[in-house]
Amino acid sequence: MNSISSAYHLSMPQDPNDSSQGFPFFDQIAKAMASSGPVQWDMARQFAMMTATNSDPELNVEPTARIAVNQLASVADLHVRDVTGLSTSESTAAPKIDVVTRSIWVHHTLDAFKFYFSEFSNPASSKPGSDELVNSEDPTSAMMSNLTKMMAPAMLGMSVGSMIGQLSLRAFGQYDLPLPREPKSQLLFVARNCEEFATDWSIKVEDMQMWLLIQEMTFHALFRVDHVRDAITKAVKQHVAGFRPNPNALGQRLTEIDITNTDPAAMMQKLLGDPTLLLGSERSAQQEALAPKLDAMICAIVCYVDHVVDTVASRILGNGAQISEAVRRRRVESSAQDQYVEQLFGIHLTNTQIDRGQSFISGVIERSGEQGLAQLWSQDGNLPTPNEIAAPGLWIERIRL
Repeated sequence: MNSISSAYHLSMPQDPNDSSQGFPFFDQIAKAMASSGPVQWDMARQFAMMTATNSDPELNVEPTARIAVNQLASVADLHVRDVTGLSTSESTAAPKIDVVTRSIWVHHTLDAFKFYFSEFSNPASSKPGSDELVNSEDPTSAMMSNLTKMMAPAMLGMSVGSMIGQLSLRAFGQYDLPLPREPKSQLLFVARNCEEFATDWSIKVEDMQMWLLIQEMTFHALFRVDHVRDAITKAVKQHVAGFRPNPNALGQRLTEIDITNTDPAAMMQKLLGDPTLLLGSERSAQQEALAPKLDAMICAIVCYVDHVVDTVASRILGNGAQISEAVRRRRVESSAQDQYVEQLFGIHLTNTQIDRGQSFISGVIERSGEQGLAQLWSQDGNLPTPNEIAAPGLWIERIRL
């Protein structure tokens, strides 16, 4: 059963003869329309949880799995600190890993991502001159424009919730989407997804856990550097705030609906669960201007993490290269839902961008060694520009000034 259908059927009145209760699902939509803020987060949480669990109870993580992961984390932590020269916690001890279910991952992820919407205005009214697009002499057009404005928080809640729910089905930990999070000390690890991926690729679960812990620890260490953290969060918040979608999108889409559809809940899910309906399928001019800078910073971070993971995995795992190939192939073969999340935050990386980032990391090491590479994080402003990602020599010359 799909997510909206689940919400619809689970909320049906127990007394079929009580017509006063109407259609509870649509009642929920009406209540959500009255909420304040650009995103209806309760709606997002409901949709994300139903997608993550298929509306079924989820078993807790076995205590033995929690213990095993944290034991491996201590080993991974020592090597990551040694290779990067960065700390992963406030002390010399490894940070505690929260080994979680998909639903717990959803809970923490939604809370963390709210921060990035703090400068996000109502998308239905954010487009300059959008009111001019509505024909005041056409009552239907005016009605649909007003309806879109009222429904925007609920529609975005459904879209964001569906996207995060889908992402929970494959997320390994906290940094599948390479974004800094709050609380700064938290580290999540989704045991089930790790185990299923290891089984699918005939990898020992312990080796898979270790490889992923190395990756998570490295991202965690980088995002503990305040100026790195601030640079990424500022750019991503600017990207989210830069959406300029068409406020008449709902009306246009309604004209394309198959009115012979006998399942209104499924019809609503298809309509309102599509993030491109409000957010649009193309970048705004503001996002286009920001994209090269954000791409360059994220590309440098992701490819540096790949370099550290390969270095550490070669020390302690015999099949680190096999896992790297499997995980990185998975990264560039993301689903449509994953791409929507990446589009939302502006951090979708292509094979070409990854190749460019890998060449940058290799070029810096060839010219300046690992110590030169560590200068990426040594002070504010050292992350590469778009031109420098393509020409590491330019970056080396700049940071030596």
